[in-house]
Amino acid sequence: MDSLATYLQRAESAVRRRVAWNHLFRTASYLKSALWVVPFVAILMVLVLGPVIRWTDAWLGWRIAGWGLSGAQSLFSTVITLSLSFMVFTFGSLLVAIQVASGQLTPRIIATTLLCDNVVRYSVGLFVFTLVFSVMAQNRLETTVYEIVALLTALLGIACIVMFLFLIDYAARLLRPVSILARIGGDGMTVIRVMYPELATSAPDVQGVITVPPGKTRSVYHAGHSGILLAVDRSTLIKKAQHSNGLIECVPHVGDFVAADEPIATLYGGAVAIDDVTIQKAFAFGPERTMEQDPLFAFRILTDIALKALSPAINDPTTAVLALDQIHRLLRGVGRRRLHGEVLDDQRGEHRLIYRTPNWEDFVNISCNEIRAFGANSVQVARRLRALLDNLIATLPEHRHATLVAERSRLDETIKPLYRLDADLALARIADSQGLGASSGEVSEARLRRARNLA
Repeated sequence: MDSLATYLQRAESAVRRRVAWNHLFRTASYLKSALWVVPFVAILMVLVLGPVIRWTDAWLGWRIAGWGLSGAQSLFSTVITLSLSFMVFTFGSLLVAIQVASGQLTPRIIATTLLCDNVVRYSVGLFVFTLVFSVMAQNRLETTVYEIVALLTALLGIACIVMFLFLIDYAARLLRPVSILARIGGDGMTVIRVMYPELATSAPDVQGVITVPPGKTRSVYHAGHSGILLAVDRSTLIKKAQHSNGLIECVPHVGDFVAADEPIATLYGGAVAIDDVTIQKAFAFGPERTMEQDPLFAFRILTDIALKALSPAINDPTTAVLALDQIHRLLRGVGRRRLHGEVLDDQRGEHRLIYRTPNWEDFVNISCNEIRAFGANSVQVARRLRALLDNLIATLPEHRHATLVAERSRLDETIKPLYRLDADLALARIADSQGLGASSGEVSEARLRRARNLA
């Protein structure tokens, strides 16, 4: 086992020396959201498995169903027509779904949710596999019918019919706002757990004083095309800084737009000896943000969906409430984690990398400020936002409360001039996890009295 681990480490080092980390990251990120990858692999599988199946069929010589030439020809033609029709319909429906979803929700869900959905990708892969396999089988149909090939073609045709019916139901459920929001919330929680693996303690997330090594400093500039900073190879930068006994500072945040020739890193102390290419390889850029190292991006998508729902053109506050449900979930997840400071240390506890990540105030601001500004005139949104803040204040560690209490005060000040009637203002001040509808009867009257007293 030790020798295998050593071999894998050497292989990884050899790959890193020959292939830049940022190129590998961009390629992997692209392939995750590329729809054509699975169908392309399906074609390769047909080219490999087709001859093997025909050889096995000829070697076994089985007569399972007694297919005749005309029956096999009809079977292959029918399956080809089915798979081609299903594939065309799937792609056509997907294009329409992308247009509708991006218009009603936000364009940022196209790459993060729709194109990388595995059910859609593998469904198209099955259709392509069946189509190519059936065409190859029909081309080989001369004087002999391969029984196993014909049987497998029939089974693939049945599988395509079942998958197509399932895909219609799945797509209808996937495109609902609640499904899109839940998926974004789940992806955001995964990123939060990866970026902040440690649970929060009762003490605040305090970062000590940054000690900058004495001596020269040098800046490294972005040498590629302008783009969004997607990720940083932090482990490599820490190792390079440790070997050179220096300190490296990442200038942009993950998610920032960086133009060509802008500074991306500042080197201190012995790190000034590190060549620019090594530093540049540790920064991956792309045309749009991704979630891999950007936990704030999930909040951005959810907030954008809520703002689109609150726009006069759509006017759907219930969807904004659903977005707040997932924002509530993510804020609770972040609030229970120990957030990074600005400095990452090596194994000996020495400062090696200044890498800034969002703090608690950043997460609360992106979650509440815009939605409060655009949606406070909706009773649903005002009540759901208050329920979010009240619940987080009651459940998160005490050092998270100050920002939440300040946001709740801003909510009170915002809704005051929006409701002229005292009863409406009192109603909007009630915390309601459903937005509007969780309170009824005597309980609702009691809450109204308490809200009027607060007012």
